[in-house]
Amino acid sequence: MIRTYLITIIIFSGLVSNNQSVRAFNDSPNADVVKELTLWAGQSETKRPSLIEQDFANAPLSQAQAKAASAILIKDFRKQLKNQRKKEWTEKVIRLDELEMKFDYRVFGKKRKTGRRLFISMHGGGGTAARVNDQQWRNQIGLYEPKEGVYLAPRAPTNTWNLWHQGHIDDFFTRIIEDAILFEDVNPNQVYIMGYSAGGDGVYQLAPRMADQLAAAAMMAGHPNNASPLGLRNIGFTLHMGGQDKAYNRNGIARQWKQKLADLQENDPEGYRHEVTIHEKYGHWMNRDDKVAVPWMSKFTRDPLPEKIVWFQSGRTHPRFYWLAVDEENRVGGSQISVSMTGKKSEDTANASFTAAEFKIEKADKVKAVTIRMNDNFVDLDQPVTVVLPSGKKIIKTPQRTIGRIYKSLSERFDPESVFPAEITVALE
Repeated sequence: MIRTYLITIIIFSGLVSNNQSVRAFNDSPNADVVKELTLWAGQSETKRPSLIEQDFANAPLSQAQAKAASAILIKDFRKQLKNQRKKEWTEKVIRLDELEMKFDYRVFGKKRKTGRRLFISMHGGGGTAARVNDQQWRNQIGLYEPKEGVYLAPRAPTNTWNLWHQGHIDDFFTRIIEDAILFEDVNPNQVYIMGYSAGGDGVYQLAPRMADQLAAAAMMAGHPNNASPLGLRNIGFTLHMGGQDKAYNRNGIARQWKQKLADLQENDPEGYRHEVTIHEKYGHWMNRDDKVAVPWMSKFTRDPLPEKIVWFQSGRTHPRFYWLAVDEENRVGGSQISVSMTGKKSEDTANASFTAAEFKIEKADKVKAVTIRMNDNFVDLDQPVTVVLPSGKKIIKTPQRTIGRIYKSLSERFDPESVFPAEITVALE
């Protein structure tokens, strides 16, 4: 996996002087854990020990402590990542292992109080000469204009036929999203991907497997190959295809997907919001009539804590998806996990979490264990949580908040809206 830019120990800002002793962390077992975290975060990189090895990182937290600890870690992740990545954003090129992704972007409209939208737009081309893909990239930069937001067109790292859905693309796009949050004040709940032709191929593949980072996606004139739409349950998905686009049976397969999405929504009315438009008079080029996809997507805002998740792992697997996670042993291509959460809305209007939360694992194919992650915006972590296995067996546990888990979720991905201080792992029968 290419996420080499993540580091085990994140360098934090100087909240205290550099000459404070690391021994202070171990000599005060009864001290407030948030104070200990503040001291730890204030150490220089050379003096600071590994967070996960500190006793306070595994100490149980109250709701107030978890909120304070999350704020400290988010602030310092933000500061240090900005320092580390300023050059790549300024130079508009990201390097991961032996590959690089150039990009260009334009900013439209007035920034809102909630932050900007981000549109990642993939060019066409594919298995052809580099100069052809370069031209396609330059064309993509000026192809669409959202009313508001950061419109970013990346240049694919390779020139292969599957240039937009190879495994490394997920890592590059996660990096772009993180950087856009850091440098352009992008709202992590309003991120969209779109693409034309080979870029549309990428949307078919990437949208389901990266749905937990997206609000919506738009596919134009592409081919899905072996993609599954199952992971699209909680985002908006629009498909635009020329009715005469017969190459590789793109038009015929688009009509099949129209039916697939309709069937999925019929069986799950709360999910699979979609719009499929077949532009009957056009072939592969739709004369920009597909631009209506941009305002359609813009209506959607990601829910990072949906009450139901359908997670289908393609050949490019991931360790987490919304509030679900698996370990390496259970990170299996072709696996499917479906989990729904029910509970009672808290009577406290200032607290939107659910009490008496019950997670029902409706399906778990090819996996032996699954982890359910939680925060105080989702469920009441001071009450027992019930997990119902596919067999019907119930497991009841009281989640425990820790700094270590907050740190872990931020280390995996800088997503301030998806920070989880508690989790429960259950073995499946």
